Amino acid sequence: MVERELTAAVSLTLPDGSLNPEAVGWARRPLVDTSGIGGRHGWPRNKRWEYWNVVTPTHVLAFTVSLIDYAAVHEVWVFDRRSHQSWGRAATVLPPRGAVLPPVLDAGPARARAKGLAPADHDCLAVVVPWSGERFQYTVKDVALPASGTLVVGEGRYDIPAGESWAVLDHGRGRWPYDVVWNWGAGSGVHDGHVIGVQVGGRWTDGTGSTENGLLLDGHLHKISAELAWDYDLADWRRPWRVGGGGLEAVFTPEYNRHALTDLAVISSRTDQCFGWWSGSFGDITFEGIYGWAEDVHNRW
Repeated sequence: MVERELTAAVSLTLPDGSLNPEAVGWARRPLVDTSGIGGRHGWPRNKRWEYWNVVTPTHVLAFTVSLIDYAAVHEVWVFDRRSHQSWGRAATVLPPRGAVLPPVLDAGPARARAKGLAPADHDCLAVVVPWSGERFQYTVKDVALPASGTLVVGEGRYDIPAGESWAVLDHGRGRWPYDVVWNWGAGSGVHDGHVIGVQVGGRWTDGTGSTENGLLLDGHLHKISAELAWDYDLADWRRPWRVGGGGLEAVFTPEYNRHALTDLAVISSRTDQCFGWWSGSFGDITFEGIYGWAEDVHNRW
């Protein structure tokens, strides 16, 4: 399967709100303008979100801000990697208000000046996935972003050490089917002196001609256009997960499963997000001990 690489800015939608065929493809930079998602077009299928995950030697932090047309859903979650204890809070706002999500990544209202935060020439994986002219998704997966700082949990203060802590961004804008399942796996770390970023997905992209698969080596993205085979068993989630295809052979060894279930009749969600270590190879690139996650999600939304 051959995917087109986008190299210039493009609108996700046409004036009538349908998918712009020129936007279908993948990019190393956030080039797609998603201004057409929301408003009067496609309600209630529009979904917009920002998901940040930060992994430190001691904790995992996750933050979600989302708008799904009829609701705003936000969450913060903290996981202690040593004790396997977790803490979290979620808020669902009906009707949605108070959340402002920009149409283009890096084009939001917040501004700051800093030095040395973003690596030079760091690639992300941006891709437009077309189910049809009326159902499509633009996603940016940005893995292996260096993180540093301090985490305060209650009376405890924990270092977020540079070189050992990594952030991942999932930026999503699209118009989704009501019933959808997906796999997503990501990991960040250092192996043999090289910064490795693992980004794999599946099921939700099957048959579309687009994938969200790639491997980052020292900030350079190696795009994998093949659909990957996922082998795992949620009933035995501790058994290693195997993900392969397109030259990638990866094994994910979980240590913890974050299971979440919401059932509001018409709207429901089931998430199994396992945290653990990635190892494997892609061509001449080998890696092991890369901490991250692999998940199985089913949404009716």
